[in-house]
Formats: sequence, structure tokens, C-alpha cells
Amino acid sequence: MNTVFLLIMLIATAGWITSTVTLRVQSLQNKADRMERRLALVLDHFGIEEPEPAGMDEVRAHLRADRHISAIKEYRRITGAGLAEAKLAVDALAAAEKA
Repeated sequence: MNTVFLLIMLIATAGWITSTVTLRVQSLQNKADRMERRLALVLDHFGIEEPEPAGMDEVRAHLRADRHISAIKEYRRITGAGLAEAKLAVDALAAAEKA
């Protein structure tokens, strides 16, 4: 019986810690998102454009050679972006190149 009680307490404590950490991470993510939006507004207000990462010529070379997946991989390597973010960025770059 003592072992069962300890196991239940351990599970309850782990659940409480997990939920607390999850809520804190979500709070920090929301705060970071708000800061990014504010920074974007400030940059837009002053007409400041974010510099292009070094190595984008290689991404463009992949796009010109119709190697879209290679372009996404290269973009991810250069920027450290996730797959979805890299795909959106490369798609936008490809659209800009065609225009």
C-alpha cells in the first residue's frame, strides 16, 4: 500500500511539474511573439530592412536549377530555420525571382 501511495504521489507531482513548465514555456513563447511583432513594426516605421543571410546566392542557384528541395535544405543550413519556415521563405524567394 505504501508503494502504491508513493507511485500515485510521484505521478501527480510529475503531472504538476509538466503542466507548470508547459504553461511557463507558452507564456515565454507568447512574450517572444509579441516582441517580434513590435520589432517588425519599429523596423517598418523606420524603413529598415533585415539584411539577407550570407549564402543566399547558393539558394538562388538551386532555384534557378529547379532544385527546390535542395534550396530549402540550403536555406535551413544557412539560417537554422525549421522546415515550414524555410519552405515559406524559399517559396517567396522563388516567386520574387520569377516576377
